[in-house]
Formats: sequence, structure tokens, C-alpha cells
Amino acid sequence: MKLPPKLKATKLEYTFKSDVLFKMLFVRNPNLLKRLVAVLLAIPLGSIDEFIITNTEMPPEEIGKKFCQLDINMRVNGNQVNIEIQVRDEGNYPERVLFQWARLYSSSLPSGNDFALLPKTIIISILGFKLFDSPEVHSEIGAMEVTRHTLLTDKMGLHFFELPKLKNVESIDMSSEKDLWLALFNAETEEELERLLLSGGAVMSEAIQAYHSITATDEFKNLEWMRRMTAHNEATALGHARRQEAAKWQGVTDALAEERDAALAENERLRALLAQLEN
Repeated sequence: MKLPPKLKATKLEYTFKSDVLFKMLFVRNPNLLKRLVAVLLAIPLGSIDEFIITNTEMPPEEIGKKFCQLDINMRVNGNQVNIEIQVRDEGNYPERVLFQWARLYSSSLPSGNDFALLPKTIIISILGFKLFDSPEVHSEIGAMEVTRHTLLTDKMGLHFFELPKLKNVESIDMSSEKDLWLALFNAETEEELERLLLSGGAVMSEAIQAYHSITATDEFKNLEWMRRMTAHNEATALGHARRQEAAKWQGVTDALAEERDAALAENERLRALLAQLEN
């Protein structure tokens, strides 16, 4: 029996990998953000007594700037927590995360206070690329001795969630809220959203409803367009710089080749002259 042709997937115009959508959705729905943080850090939701977003602003003039970072900073039960989604691998993400952690950690101590009062600082990175050569979706990095694995301090926590390592939405464990959230961030088609909506329970329903509400607004569309244009301009400028560098080195290579050919020709002339003198 011949099977019917598989229906073509409908690509989402906007995905949850958009950092503009990520910040707008969770700043405007802090209950969803609180739930996401609890799930990703594997802490009971009911244990979170303090939950404050400390950088809710999204000024358009900043979004259009190069290197603007649309992350979310929070205070969670006295800890500093930062979360962001990063799609492109620019080759320096580990260094960037360490810099970000150090900046947050050092800035949280008022002048003159004891270093012991520094809060635990946690960075959560949801990545659209593979960072580690391992099959695990989640990696947690802390500060410890490399041989004995003795913990230096519990005040550093770096969590990485690599979306390309996630199973497709048809294969995930629908009873795992962590898998549901990661599948939502990884979704590329209307059909994937529909499956999560039907099988993911009340939390996924609320998140997807918030997604549709925000992506329908002119505010979001304008900010997303600005963000995409900024990324396009950055890529264009980088490509131009690389072409200029390649042309410069090509010029150097050509000049060296000309010098080599001239030297070889001069050697041939001298050998011919020497042969004439010997005869």
C-alpha cells in the first residue's frame, strides 16, 4: 500500500531563538521566566521566595547597536542569575561567558563590604550551536581543582544547554518539563508548536499563547527587524573586512611570486653567462 506524501512543514516566521522575542516574552511574563529558571537549575519552584528581574528595559536605540546583548538579569533567593539565548557561534563564547560572569559577580559587592558577602552568580546559556564535544545537552561548569575535583567555591555556576543535541519534538519525553522548554526554544515549524501545544500541558500552552500575542505586535516586529538589520550589517562589515584582508595577503603573495620569478630568471642568466665564460 502506497503511503500518502508527507506534508511539508510550515516554517515559523519568528522562532524562540530570537533574542528580541526571548527578552520580550519573559520580561512580560515573569511567571514563565520563574518557571523556566526553576526547571533549568533543577530547583523546586515553591522554594523561590525572591524573584526580581533587574534589567527589564529594551530601548530601541540599544537594540540597533553592534554587540548589544539582550540577556535577562535576576535576583533569585539572593543569588545573581543571568539567562540568555545565543544562536551564532562567534568562536569566543567561553571567554564571553567568563567575562560576563566576572562582571556580574564583581559588581554585586558594595564598596567596603566583605568578599564573603558576594552572592552566588549563575549564568544560563541556551545555545543554538554545539559547544562541547559530548552528547549531553546540559553541561554545568564550576570552580574546582582539576585533579581532586575539590570545589573552590560554590559561587560560580555556568550552565550550558546545547539545542542541536536535543532530540526532535516527536522523540522528547513529554513528561519532562525541561525537555519541553528546550524543544520550544528549538522549534522551527508550526507543526512542532502544535505538537507542544497539544501534548505539553498548561505551561507550554501559556508560553505559546504569549508567543503568538507578542509576535503579532508592531513593537516586536519593528524591534526584530532592527535586530536582523544589525546582524546583517555586522555580517556584511565582517565579510568586507575579510575580503580586504584576503586581497592584501594576495597582493603580498603576488609580489613575493614576482620577486621569486625575477630571482630565478637572474640565476638562469648568470648560469648562462658563466657557461659562456667557461667555453
